[in-house]
Amino acid sequence: MLTILKSVTLEVRLNKIIMGIINFRGKRDKAISKPAEQILVSDYMTKKLITFKPSDSLDHVINLLIKNKISGGPVVNDKNELIGIISEGDCMKHISDSKYYNMPMDSDNTVEKNMASEVETIDKNMNIFDAATKFISSKRRRFPIVENGKLIGQISQKDVLKAALKMKGNSWK
Repeated sequence: MLTILKSVTLEVRLNKIIMGIINFRGKRDKAISKPAEQILVSDYMTKKLITFKPSDSLDHVINLLIKNKISGGPVVNDKNELIGIISEGDCMKHISDSKYYNMPMDSDNTVEKNMASEVETIDKNMNIFDAATKFISSKRRRFPIVENGKLIGQISQKDVLKAALKMKGNSWK
């Protein structure tokens, strides 16, 4: 009986080879690979920005931050050149210092006195994933984007998250 089974199995194999049938799945095509699409900072940056002037009062800044539900913004001069960043934290520091010295918040205190003037920017042609890495390593919440010395936009951590949601289901390349 074993000999009969072996000969039947051998006969089936030979028939498959003669008929050209190797398996029943059919011919498989090679996977077509799409070129990796570059997802740039410029695709997701905010272009309509709320900006501040160095002479703006902190009261004005606080009101705009609350009204627009933002955590900070760029400070520009009259030529729209980036000269600093003002944030909720900068405003909080001023409030805290005022209480520490038992002085009411000075309404004459300006953005220029409280802003961060050392500003790290990001290139508009940077890949969004490289921008995410830069956010993580720098612990910043936003990066201004400057071109030819002029402020053209800003990207925030939330913008990177929006980009990730839009790509859901696509390749992460």
